[in-house]
Amino acid sequence: MADINEPVDVLIIGGGASGAAVAWSLAETKMRIVCLEQGDWIKNEDFPSTGRDWEARQFGDFAISPNRRKLAADYPINEDDSPIKVANFNGVGGGTILYAGHFPRFHPSDFRVKTLDGVADDWPIDYATLEPFFELNDKMTGVAALEGDPAYPPKPAVMPPLPLGRSGEVIGEAMNKLGWHWWPSDAAINTQEYEGRAPCINLGHCGSGCAQGAKATTDGTYWPEAIRARVEVRHRCRVRRIETNEDDMATGAFYVDPDGVERFQPAEIVIVACNGIGTPRLLLNSASERFPDGLCNSSGMLGKNLMFHPYSQVRGHVDEKLEGYMGPRIGTWSMQFYETDPERDFKRGYCYQFSRGYGPVATAVNGMADGIIPWGAGHHDAFGRMFDHSLGMLAICEDLPEEINRVTIDPDLCDSDGIPAPKITYRLSENSKRMLEHSVARGKEILQAAGARDITSKTIFPAAGWHLMGTARMGTDPKTSVVNEWGRSHDVRNLFIVDGSVFVTSGGVNPTSTIQAIALYVADQIKNRIYELFD
Repeated sequence: MADINEPVDVLIIGGGASGAAVAWSLAETKMRIVCLEQGDWIKNEDFPSTGRDWEARQFGDFAISPNRRKLAADYPINEDDSPIKVANFNGVGGGTILYAGHFPRFHPSDFRVKTLDGVADDWPIDYATLEPFFELNDKMTGVAALEGDPAYPPKPAVMPPLPLGRSGEVIGEAMNKLGWHWWPSDAAINTQEYEGRAPCINLGHCGSGCAQGAKATTDGTYWPEAIRARVEVRHRCRVRRIETNEDDMATGAFYVDPDGVERFQPAEIVIVACNGIGTPRLLLNSASERFPDGLCNSSGMLGKNLMFHPYSQVRGHVDEKLEGYMGPRIGTWSMQFYETDPERDFKRGYCYQFSRGYGPVATAVNGMADGIIPWGAGHHDAFGRMFDHSLGMLAICEDLPEEINRVTIDPDLCDSDGIPAPKITYRLSENSKRMLEHSVARGKEILQAAGARDITSKTIFPAAGWHLMGTARMGTDPKTSVVNEWGRSHDVRNLFIVDGSVFVTSGGVNPTSTIQAIALYVADQIKNRIYELFD
């Protein structure tokens, strides 16, 4: 028999980008709110960026893959049937701990792809619905940007943009030669002191945790504010299943505490914020006699329509030193090929993220893998021509939803608490393949215009499963969606989902800004509908 805790008003499962935002927003209601997070609360002094071995630790305890990290907080993922491998992080702050701080919004067209382009489905909400929550999120996060980007509707900048660096200048000059769009990117990285957080000092270690606190991770933005408003965060608490009653209402969740004791947390409202893999895993593992196919799955859509962003990569090298190993990884973007063009052989499009150079270890490892740094004679000379001379880009390709791409429960694999683990089934569509090929070809043109040599490319970047979307999609029809247009489950009236799993389409940009805007929007709906919330 599990130990039973005192009931709370709101139980949030997951302490990452969306869980933190929804907790902060709901805190003003004075309801008693508890968040259960399976990972730890990591101290800034423990980040790899505090030591010289930061690159090595990116392959160990701070690797982007949970299957490589294998920390107590991680759960294994069977991804054998997918060319793209999952990247996530379990801890207070979630994936924002390791993200690059690149912070674009979805475009207005991303919510209307069926109407505009005849593919996928339209969202039940639009850009205008989320616009006030985008702006609120930018202020809470602290976004560095340059106003006036013609690729977007007008949007304010919270602080000045990141400096371009020499690599950004070289790319900008090449884009100007070609006459293609480029712009300093929105970044969740301080360029000046903001809300007590220090500015970036250009260490360049953004992907392994920002010890400076300049990168806006939710453990340093939303969570301190929420905790001051008396929200409780319990870390190292892994939820096993959500329980329901005979009225098809969620009653709370069973979880394993840090001492290995199983407990039950009763709650009036349950909010799931576990990402596009963790959310379907939890709901499928919450199957019961009343919900034999998994909780919130009367539509049969739970776990289906998994969307990653297929990434391509193109990199080259110039003769001048760029200091590319310093500063944030991404400083500029291009939306030149973002919208559908009837002259191209694919629907929708992609965004370029122009990235700076690698650190010394990554330069050597990638250079040897690409065949441009030999082992043995000539190694050091080749390394010298590559290190601090590198620049390039990643293309983030829109991934259209397909039911064949899905999350299920693996019949054999479990985490350290014996909870069944997820299995990923995913294939690249023909549309994605054509888009990736186009992005590589145009990327090479950009680097050639920049005067680059030793150009290498990857048409598919396997370790790029950072963005997990679509597996509990939002919609007005209970037969084809998991939650309604304001995030409430069609099947369980007091259960809400606020993470990337509710996405109807993936867009062609990083989703964190949009995920958090949706979380704030759902929280606002809960507050405004509080007296009719379960009708």
